[in-house]
Amino acid sequence: MLAVCATPIGNLEDVTLRVLRELAEADLVLCEDTRRTKILLERHGVDARLMSYHEHNEAERTDQVLPRLRAGERVALTSDAGLPGVSDPGARLIAAALEAGVQVTVLPGPSAVETSLVTSGLVGERYQFVGYLPRAEKARVELWDELARWSFPVVAFESPRRLPASLASLAEAMPERSLAVCRELTKRFEEVARGSASEVAKQFSEPPRGEITLVIGAAEVEAGDEEEALAAVAELVEAGAGRRQAADVVARLTGHSRNRLYRASL
Repeated sequence: MLAVCATPIGNLEDVTLRVLRELAEADLVLCEDTRRTKILLERHGVDARLMSYHEHNEAERTDQVLPRLRAGERVALTSDAGLPGVSDPGARLIAAALEAGVQVTVLPGPSAVETSLVTSGLVGERYQFVGYLPRAEKARVELWDELARWSFPVVAFESPRRLPASLASLAEAMPERSLAVCRELTKRFEEVARGSASEVAKQFSEPPRGEITLVIGAAEVEAGDEEEALAAVAELVEAGAGRRQAADVVARLTGHSRNRLYRASL
């Protein structure tokens, strides 16, 4: 069995009892960084056999571990923080295990995405996680153009080193867009900077320290745009599509609320 274990994003007390039990009972624990995982285990008095599993050896380790899983060994997969496979190594092993018919179970826990979203105060009925922001300015501008049509909040990761450039780019494209920069979530020096993109960009003219998560507020969609979206829903329904399916398709393409489109189209 492969157990995918969520680990704390900062505060070591945020680990679940179920994850601790799984780490203690596993035949092998795969870690993005064995040193960091060892700190977590020692903090909670857990003894385990550790093996590194990171982006540079993911393919090799998958080939090594898969036969052990097939043989019935119990393997726990962790990352440095959060849930493996979400912007962290793990997806390759999970897919290989499933294809081989190995049981895969996921032990949920801390999430930087959802923690930052709630902390930001910008929660909507839906949101989009886009992973790490693009490195190149051209790609960032293309993303900002796309976000201008999304009527829901967006969560993204960014490195401290690239944060000032990314914020300056966002502020130039959408200066009044609501924004929250969440730094060192759940840790001693946790900081959340909220305001417009232009205001927050001024606070981070220099690279900060620590882990960074951005929450970009929903764009304001004008009524005329919604009328066009409703017309598109009506056309799809007339063509034979189910109303909920039509609302879902148009919502994905336009960024409007699926539920709002569905209700308004009745």
